[in-house]
Amino acid sequence: MGSEVITQVVLPLALFFIMLGVGLSLHVSQFTSLWQQPRSVFAGVMLQMLLLPVLGVAVVTLFQLPAPLAVGIMILTFAPGGATSNMITYLSRGDTALSVSLTALSGLLTPFTMPLFTVFALNYWLGESAAINFPVIEATIKLFVIAVLPAVLGIAVNHHWPAFCRKIEKSVKFLACLFLILIVFGIVKSNWHSLPGLLVQLGPAVLCLVALAMLAGFAVARAIKLNESQQVSLAVEVGIQNAATALLITGGILQNAEMSASALIYGVLMNLPVFALIVYRNLPLRERLGRSA
Repeated sequence: MGSEVITQVVLPLALFFIMLGVGLSLHVSQFTSLWQQPRSVFAGVMLQMLLLPVLGVAVVTLFQLPAPLAVGIMILTFAPGGATSNMITYLSRGDTALSVSLTALSGLLTPFTMPLFTVFALNYWLGESAAINFPVIEATIKLFVIAVLPAVLGIAVNHHWPAFCRKIEKSVKFLACLFLILIVFGIVKSNWHSLPGLLVQLGPAVLCLVALAMLAGFAVARAIKLNESQQVSLAVEVGIQNAATALLITGGILQNAEMSASALIYGVLMNLPVFALIVYRNLPLRERLGRSA
């Protein structure tokens, strides 16, 4: 499978089905209930939209990454959340409803914030000409069609035809996973020979970014006195980025392999701190099961 087919066909389809799956898991009442916990929602959105890019700047500066890789990392920070973060929150025994709601909200905001932030990143690291050549309107429309419309469609289906929604939800999630597997396989195959070097060059920066973002989510959630499950949700939602959306920009629109490498390495290495969190959060449960056996 060619890289162009992956970025131009498979990746948009994957994002469409991912966001459709997010929408199918949401009900209108969940949005109205968000007003009952404004602290957690406001903190989550602010951390995702504002703190993450600041952490990205700090990390790429600290590790002195080459300009294309730095821009790739920054574009990752402009794409928070995603269906993966919802699954991780569930496995980590976090507040899944809060996680899904934050994913939906960030998904609604990202089509408008991500293209503008990308222009700033291109201008800062690659010069004014690169920023001018970035098609902001095209990126906004593409993100809106691929991310916002399927989420709204999913919510509408769940609201008007809940029984039908339950029937198709698993199939939609299966298709999303299938497309994601195809994307990972295709990108890894295309970058197989350069993968070891990229791991060495980008690995420390990626792990540092994930760790700092998760710690920031925990710290802020604790400071505003959220409960333990909500603390986990904020840590995951801030710490886990939507690599597929980042790849849509770096590979599908900018068509830059070096920038896409940042998302590729992130998608591989983010699983290390995620696995540690899941194990840590489930240790007490395992101990209880061990005693009762």
